[in-house]
Amino acid sequence: MQIYEELIERGLIAQVTDEDGVRDLINNGKATFYIGFDPTADSLHVGHFMALCLMKRLQMAGNRPIALVGGGTGMIGDPSGRTDLRTMMTTEQIDHNCECFKKQMSRFIEFGPDKALMVNNADWLRDLNYIEFIRDIGSMFKVNNMLRAECYKQRLASEDGLSFLEFNYMLMQSYDFLKLYEEYGCNLEFGGDDQWSNMLGGRDLIHKKLGKDDAQAMTITLLLNSEGKKMGKTAKGAVWLDPEKTSPYEFYQYWRNIDDADVVKCIKMLTFLPLDQIREMEKWEGAELNKAKEILAYELTALVHGQEEAQKAQTAAKSIFGGGGSENMPEAQISDDDFQDGLIDAISILVKAGLVPTRSEGRRAIEQGGVTVNGDKVTDIKAAYGKDAFEKEFVIRRGKKNYRKIVLG
Repeated sequence: MQIYEELIERGLIAQVTDEDGVRDLINNGKATFYIGFDPTADSLHVGHFMALCLMKRLQMAGNRPIALVGGGTGMIGDPSGRTDLRTMMTTEQIDHNCECFKKQMSRFIEFGPDKALMVNNADWLRDLNYIEFIRDIGSMFKVNNMLRAECYKQRLASEDGLSFLEFNYMLMQSYDFLKLYEEYGCNLEFGGDDQWSNMLGGRDLIHKKLGKDDAQAMTITLLLNSEGKKMGKTAKGAVWLDPEKTSPYEFYQYWRNIDDADVVKCIKMLTFLPLDQIREMEKWEGAELNKAKEILAYELTALVHGQEEAQKAQTAAKSIFGGGGSENMPEAQISDDDFQDGLIDAISILVKAGLVPTRSEGRRAIEQGGVTVNGDKVTDIKAAYGKDAFEKEFVIRRGKKNYRKIVLG
């Protein structure tokens, strides 16, 4: 099976502008393709995961990826799927985030001469002459057509409306495709299905500006986009690829706990397991789905954090939920400064352990009976512990599956 047909069977392709043209490019390793990443944080999250896996698949098939980081577009912010204006970042923040992205992307794709490229659109957007840009590029776009784009409809219907700043985003993203086409021979753009209008804008700009007909656009159905970008969001925030933000154990548990209805779909879209093996899994049901979830969690944790961390996370999960001890359980450290009058209360421990984001949520968790210490339910919101309690094993749990071993450092 060739790569285009594999992408179809894995459920990745939503729509293309020229299916025969796209199939020829990627099946024959002739695509120089790009995917854009706006640096809104200092870590990628699972919302980017599908795109990274796709880049890896296509590079393995002989195509050349361009990871375009939005050092320029990040100063505006993509309005797609939003009802409010993004927080403005400084150029220093944006540049720092771009550097963090490259380090994480290197786990998925190989950068180097004749290999993958990382390009920053700050190189051509930050010093753009606005009058020249509007005359040269803006004249190629019709406002009536832009207003019909899905990426603007939600913002137009919101209470705050669509700012002129954000209205420029389609022009900027389209200009990216033009620049990449001119400078690197980029002939294919990939993106989530919420980016379709922006992608078409870039393709059409190349055709109008240069009279070329070989620039293609293709959108993949990101599970993370087409189902509301709900993956990667938990009660405490995003599921990050940075182990300092989301530990390998938490990352493993996130995928281990997905809905039964999604597990095989995620294995098909996100892992590199052979399709023959996955077809057999599609027949699984009942208790077998728990085995499928373990496979999914292990494969994705290994992809992001390495085999060793994936094994540790799996061992810890089996130990905890199988009634074992705390070996390999994720740890949180407290210090002498965390004690007041020789005591630290349970709510403070929950916060320090990252099991709740605020004290009020910690209080609520205890009141609802969802917190235990060493297997005993905490019933008093004022419960506190002295240093001697941490000389032996001290395990705090919130809910059924969120544990921490607390260590006094």
